[in-house]
Amino acid sequence: MPKVIFVQGGGAGYDQEQALRRLLGAAGADLHWETHYAGRAALERGLPPLPEETIEAVRKNGLALKTKLLPPPPTQATSPDGAIPVQDTMGHGNYNVAFRRTLELFASVRLIRNLPGIPARFENVDILLVREITEDLYATTEHEIIPGVVQSFKIVTVAACRRFFRFTFEFARQRGRRTVHCIHKANILKMADGLFLDCFRQIAMEYPDLVHRDLIVDNACMQLVSRPHRFDVLAVGNLHGDLLSDLGAGLIGGISGTAAINYGTDLRVYETVYGAGYEDVPPDTANPLPLIMPALELLQDIGQAAAAERLRQAIIVVLKEGKVRTPDLGGNASTTQFTDAILDKLS
Repeated sequence: MPKVIFVQGGGAGYDQEQALRRLLGAAGADLHWETHYAGRAALERGLPPLPEETIEAVRKNGLALKTKLLPPPPTQATSPDGAIPVQDTMGHGNYNVAFRRTLELFASVRLIRNLPGIPARFENVDILLVREITEDLYATTEHEIIPGVVQSFKIVTVAACRRFFRFTFEFARQRGRRTVHCIHKANILKMADGLFLDCFRQIAMEYPDLVHRDLIVDNACMQLVSRPHRFDVLAVGNLHGDLLSDLGAGLIGGISGTAAINYGTDLRVYETVYGAGYEDVPPDTANPLPLIMPALELLQDIGQAAAAERLRQAIIVVLKEGKVRTPDLGGNASTTQFTDAILDKLS
């Protein structure tokens, strides 16, 4: 029975977790869950936002599934029993970024493909977006030179680029993909993105069975929103990758069909994705799909494809019927009601 470290980050993640546990059990998934806390969920328990125990558990096990690690709530809160004030003692602006850095994750794969039953401008989109997540402006190396003047550094290194592109080509080959596009801004950032592009072309020579192309990021955006089917795999730097990930979600009707998988050395973390506006939804109204979709990818990758496909088909039936949807999907169903509807299609 494979062991999975489940990292609970608080807020909507609690309802998503309960929905997922019910659904995986009903679908016949065979997993051993070990729950740990981070982000707001850890703060609520009087722990630091990235407890060492959580980090070590993920690092040792090599396989994890996490909800979004939320920051402290806008107003002062207490732990579930009302005893411990929630206090942020870490100082990180984004616990999810800090989590990835601490574990030395270096590539994030976002699956951009339609989920039947979710209205979208395009159908049959199937793109793998691979994002480098250690460098670029997202390294957040910045300082104030003098009051009113701030300097931010865009860091790009040969070592990180080569590791990233080799991973991307290997991943594309494993997934049966044929074409890899490098998305860049080397026409303007001739040194930083120029180095990124040079490394892409060098590593591409090691994979003659795959087609390699490159595209300036503004052109890539235009092509994605006009004819996304031309793309197979996108290899993107950290900042551009963040933006194109959200653009990709928009192509397929929103976050419900997406999944993110972060990779390190002998380490995979399957991750919930949603925006800040979704962080503080009322209890029992959260859409569980942003957690279920990466969980399905996890099941697929550990050899439990039958359980994953059974659950996926039940979700599709519910979405196509359109009778039971959470508020963000245009309905008024609770998390529990939406989960019950999927369970009904599993039985």
